Amino acid sequence: MRRSFVVAAFALVHGAAAQQIQDVWQTTWDKASLLASTPPASAIAFGTPGTAAAADIQIDDTQVYQTIQGFGATLTDSSAKLLDGLKTANSDEYWKLMDYMFNITDGANSASLSYVRVPLGASDFSTSVYSFDDTAGDTGLTSFNIDASPSYLFSTLTDILSVNSAVRFHLVPWSPPAWMKTPANADGGSLNDADVNSYAQYIVDALTGFQGKNIPVFAVGIQNEPENSDTTYPSTSMPVATEAAVGEALRPLMNSAGFTDVKLIGYEHNWDHASAYPVQLMQAAESSFDGVSFHCYEGTYEEQANFTSQYPDKEVYFTECTGTLGSDWWTDIKWNLDNIMIGAIEYGASSGLMWNLALDGSGQPILPGSDSCTGGCRGVVTINSDGTWSANQELYSLGQAAKAIIPKDPNGPWGQRIGVTVAGSNSWALRVGAYKTGRASSSDPSRWALVVLNWDDSSSTTFNPVAVDATIEFQGKQAAYTFPVGVTTLWWFA
Repeated sequence: MRRSFVVAAFALVHGAAAQQIQDVWQTTWDKASLLASTPPASAIAFGTPGTAAAADIQIDDTQVYQTIQGFGATLTDSSAKLLDGLKTANSDEYWKLMDYMFNITDGANSASLSYVRVPLGASDFSTSVYSFDDTAGDTGLTSFNIDASPSYLFSTLTDILSVNSAVRFHLVPWSPPAWMKTPANADGGSLNDADVNSYAQYIVDALTGFQGKNIPVFAVGIQNEPENSDTTYPSTSMPVATEAAVGEALRPLMNSAGFTDVKLIGYEHNWDHASAYPVQLMQAAESSFDGVSFHCYEGTYEEQANFTSQYPDKEVYFTECTGTLGSDWWTDIKWNLDNIMIGAIEYGASSGLMWNLALDGSGQPILPGSDSCTGGCRGVVTINSDGTWSANQELYSLGQAAKAIIPKDPNGPWGQRIGVTVAGSNSWALRVGAYKTGRASSSDPSRWALVVLNWDDSSSTTFNPVAVDATIEFQGKQAAYTFPVGVTTLWWFA
């Protein structure tokens, strides 16, 4: 099942005839379709505009925004441990799962994930607390050892690369080494001012360690959730001034070590403080950072605009939100699409990530003693003790969005968000994201895609899912499509 990024053979009609909706993927509220290829009985052509439907999707291809780098989740130590256990217990199922999650071959039956966050050192989903240098006072980092991370973390990352060589890895620590902090504990506390330069070098050494494992790094952060200090798992309170100082020390070190192309991403915390911490970070050290990232646990996705309105040229990433055990499947699909896979992207994010890539059915294994994940976190996939696995609503949410932005061609461009609105009396029923994916050759027509959430499930006092008849306006032409209650990703070429 291991594959490199290759493109499937696909017959493409050029010119006007290419403006036909032929490819559709759907996840419906009743699970009748689960990220299923659902092509129409016959191609749906864009033709001369007629009467607009009560839900009229209007695409403005003159408005081209950020490139979407991908959708995915975090490969915690716990996730890697479970995946490694599945590989040992049932290799065939392991590779089926890896292919289902990460294969971005055009038309593949997969979720097409391509963005993976990786903790540097222990997190609340590790078997124990550790860093890459636990030797107290080792300011020269002579005892630094990248192999402090479990070997199954690196083997799983290597396996992901074997399926998807275009995957982006985003690294971020949950805590500096305990001896760099006050109090000297990985759980809670804050970084000592005297250790700012050592910590910057520590992160560079981690980048070098990943490089030595042949694992390319797309982006790196300085501190996960710097406004969260929890004494039950690795965490750190890191004020703006401290993160800015680390960033100013780190960026030159990264450049000198050959990591000029690795993005330095700051903040990595909730929406509600978008107008404060990340803005203040740019005010203090704008030239050091490529952008910032957000989590979902406080605030709303619209608050990303409080940052982007002041720093429109800085990149934005959305990097964490967790599913919760026992929550409603369809309610979660709606929330995920509205807030993350469409909403956060709509407000400037170049990625959409959930939390643990894999957990068991009880939300384990979690770091002993950790008070995180009240109610139990759910992984994007569940790994069962009998050597089987199951996909959760988080994977279907991610996959529906990812299908719209993966490259059509090997090493070709990734999708860019474009302008879209919904008009008409029934416009409230549809939540829409629109994308353009260029081609490796300028002579080939671009792919245009929509991700459409139809959440019209309450047209009466009882649950009542209603399909929505919609029109799609594109470059002076019009097509019609009926969207079932659920999520539909469709595309055409022009």
